[in-house]
Amino acid sequence: MTYNTFKHINLGRDRTYNCSTLLAYLLYVLNKLIRFYSVTLIATKVIRLLVQLRMKRLFLISLIAMFLFSCQKKETHPKPPATPQFDTVAAATIDAGTTQQTIFGFGGADIVDWTGDLTAAERTAAFSPTTGIGLSIVRVCVPVDSTEFAQAKATIDMCKAYGGAAIASVWSAPAWMKTNDSTIHGAIKTTSYSEYAAYLRSFNSAVGGLAAISPTNEPNITATYESMHMTASEVANFVANEGDSCGAPIMAPEPFNMDQTFIDDYLSNAEAKTKTCFICGHIYGAKPYVLSVDKQVWMTEHYINSNVSGNDWANAMAAAKEINDCMNVGWSAYVWWYIRRSYGPIDENGNIQKLGYVMAQYARYVRPGYTKISCTENPSTGIYATAYKQGSKIVVVVINQNSSEVYQPFNLTGVTVSGFTSYTTTGSSNLASGDVSVSGNSFGAAIPGSSITTLVSD
Repeated sequence: MTYNTFKHINLGRDRTYNCSTLLAYLLYVLNKLIRFYSVTLIATKVIRLLVQLRMKRLFLISLIAMFLFSCQKKETHPKPPATPQFDTVAAATIDAGTTQQTIFGFGGADIVDWTGDLTAAERTAAFSPTTGIGLSIVRVCVPVDSTEFAQAKATIDMCKAYGGAAIASVWSAPAWMKTNDSTIHGAIKTTSYSEYAAYLRSFNSAVGGLAAISPTNEPNITATYESMHMTASEVANFVANEGDSCGAPIMAPEPFNMDQTFIDDYLSNAEAKTKTCFICGHIYGAKPYVLSVDKQVWMTEHYINSNVSGNDWANAMAAAKEINDCMNVGWSAYVWWYIRRSYGPIDENGNIQKLGYVMAQYARYVRPGYTKISCTENPSTGIYATAYKQGSKIVVVVINQNSSEVYQPFNLTGVTVSGFTSYTTTGSSNLASGDVSVSGNSFGAAIPGSSITTLVSD
């Protein structure tokens, strides 16, 4: 029986019906009502019907009918606001048991003859790992005038006091030691090898000791300023003869563009290779790449764009990616050009710029002697990561090149940590801190769009 049977029934007069008949009728009425009325109005009409019928037993039937009606979801209700969601990416895996290169540090250059020395306040801003950038390398120039040897000593001493080290490069040997008797172009005379080694030894002593010294800066280009233009073989010949007499460990051959051919030619001299402690070079016109050598590789000079401020965020983010890439190809040091410059980590007034805060994301927390460990390098588009350890302490640096925030999960093996403190630099904030919890061997962090974040284990 269907409700169509009751289209013409008058229940007020005809009381010869049973429960099934009434239920069918109520369903018919409800079906008609839901096309035009709200639930409240329908309920009102049903109550009036029950009063008309004066039958208490219909109350239960009415409740059942109302329940069936409400389950039909004929009325549309607004949905509650959606819970904000992060963009999510695949988990990055950090394996503390898989070690890679030992980190020597992150730094910049102090070339006194060209820019003047850093002030006491600027030295603190540059080298302090608590209130400053935390640079752990200062690169200086060996002057052509021996009376100026100690001109950068105060800066070198401050860098060392904060746990860093000094390295030095030679733009030119004194003119009388060179083949063209000039401080521009020319090479070291073979007859001056021992005098030149003594010169470098004297400089090392005057500054209180260097971590390394380079006998030639960018020998593979021709410059119009103090310089030496030498082949890889010529550089190697000097090091083979005098590399152990220069007062400090040798870093070489320091080409302009980290030229693999130039480096290979240099290392083909077995004696020079033996007396070379570190392979170094610059990356002008080049990208970081894996150098197949059995020595530490240091990137000892680069800047990205001298025409923009060190506060330019896009430029600072480009530097962040460059440091990331140097670490991921196995290099142990990254040294920016001038520490104090309009486009450098510190401006001409001694203020730390955005570039400096980006460098601090590495330099403050990845200190000399830390070891890089295995980490998924690019877990998703725009996300880049490196990880480091010292003992049980873990440091993770994550770059987000995307415009939106990304929640980056991590899986950690080979070590147990209880949590992390995060430090984030964006276009509008510097080293902002937060907390990241760990569950088992997994954790995750919300990385703001266009930012760099460092996670330091508790």
